[in-house]
Amino acid sequence: MSPTGGETSNRKADLIYQLQAWNRKHNLGVVFDSSGGFKLPNNADRSPDASWITKERWDTLTLQQKQKFVPLCPDFVVELRSPTDSLKRLQAKMQEYQENGARLGWLIDRENRRIESYRQGKPVEILEFPTSLSGEEVLPGFVLDLSSIW
Repeated sequence: MSPTGGETSNRKADLIYQLQAWNRKHNLGVVFDSSGGFKLPNNADRSPDASWITKERWDTLTLQQKQKFVPLCPDFVVELRSPTDSLKRLQAKMQEYQENGARLGWLIDRENRRIESYRQGKPVEILEFPTSLSGEEVLPGFVLDLSSIW
């Protein structure tokens, strides 16, 4: 993907900040930004805007695996739609993450103030104008404040 504009980049930074602050407090896993690459089980290379892997899964990887595209699908992924992103393309990407093992995924559509929440074994949930999102059992205690994302 090509770089995003300043506004989208700023919102992504805030999203990463909130996720990292939660993770530092709870120390349950590892946070990645959009430059972190993953080799999914279907052999696709992907880089979500923000992602997280449990500490347990991260610790099973060798140092060499950690230094390259991580050979697994994150437990949690976020895609933040920029003005030039195709919604259908991002929805297909979210579906792919789910099919490859992501337990929770959020597609954040700032333009329409809408969230698509993807969970293992469940239909996509559409949230209109939410003010926050819960990390549920995947990210216990994490609540994303959307006021700085919108």
